[in-house]
Amino acid sequence: MLQTKPPTPRSEPIPHAEGVSNDEFRGALARLAAGVVLITAQEPPLDENGRGEDVGMTATAFMSVSLDPPLVLVSLRNGSRMDDLLDEQPLWAVSVLSESQRHIAGRFAMKGRISDRLLFADIPYVRGEVSSAPLVGGALATLECRTEQRVPAGDHTLVIGRVLSAALPSADGGPLTYFQGRYRQLG
Repeated sequence: MLQTKPPTPRSEPIPHAEGVSNDEFRGALARLAAGVVLITAQEPPLDENGRGEDVGMTATAFMSVSLDPPLVLVSLRNGSRMDDLLDEQPLWAVSVLSESQRHIAGRFAMKGRISDRLLFADIPYVRGEVSSAPLVGGALATLECRTEQRVPAGDHTLVIGRVLSAALPSADGGPLTYFQGRYRQLG
């Protein structure tokens, strides 16, 4: 009778067919510092007399795409609340967070979090004139956008938005960055 040896357990992660495991990919990209922004939008009201709920999401996959016309891009996880909302609501906003706003980034990045209404409760913000979305007070910059294109990309959707307004509400402090799985300050 032929005896076979049981397979030895692998200590390293099993790679994808293309050769890169999820852990290897995450580890490599964790070495890329990224700016931290809060993406916000307002859900359409349930009735004509009401105001829709404000929704917010921390993002580090955000970038400038074009100067003429002014375009930006944010990457949203498929099926996330923000992905679903921006599929029906074309207007949204971006607040570029300062190093003193780490608590805001952490609050809106929580998994299984409480309602967004409660998350906005003690955060100073103004409502965007174009988007009606919250623009965080003390942010280094704010942008109001209208979705131009949605591009499926694996388990995410790339949302390209035309910048309709831009402001520099605060010149104080440096940017909040994300590096090796943690929020950081420059310098």
